[in-house]
Amino acid sequence: MQRMRNGVLDALEPVHEGGPASPDPATDRGVLRTEFAFELPRGYVDGDGVVHRSGVMRLATARDELLPLYDARVQENAAYTTVVLLARVVTSLGTVPAITANVVENMFASDVAFLQDLYRRVNAEGHTRIAVTCSACEHRMTVDLAGGRLGES
Repeated sequence: MQRMRNGVLDALEPVHEGGPASPDPATDRGVLRTEFAFELPRGYVDGDGVVHRSGVMRLATARDELLPLYDARVQENAAYTTVVLLARVVTSLGTVPAITANVVENMFASDVAFLQDLYRRVNAEGHTRIAVTCSACEHRMTVDLAGGRLGES
């Protein structure tokens, strides 16, 4: 279950695993988190005008990264790799019945950029958290980038 804390959506808890994940990576040993909840900055607008923002991305497999290379659209335009790859690893988005390349193609560029960054973080770095320092009081804290933007409820 997700919750709001200080205006930031806390997405540190696993989506389909038993028990909450700890915000301290040192205590996460032995638990492999494979799915990450997120909130798109703008949201995908479907054909009926419904905006979908909440979703889940899973960890990528080697197969996820290899299969797009055989896709004719990717062979024609290497930039299309991102579209095919995101369509494979985003497992849910609001009430959209299936996440396809067409869905990703019709997302706002800022949302695709957000998903690309999330993909990089969870697959290369293993988490979605980032250390930040408040510019006003110099308080150091950790925030989860997969959650909502500051000030949202």
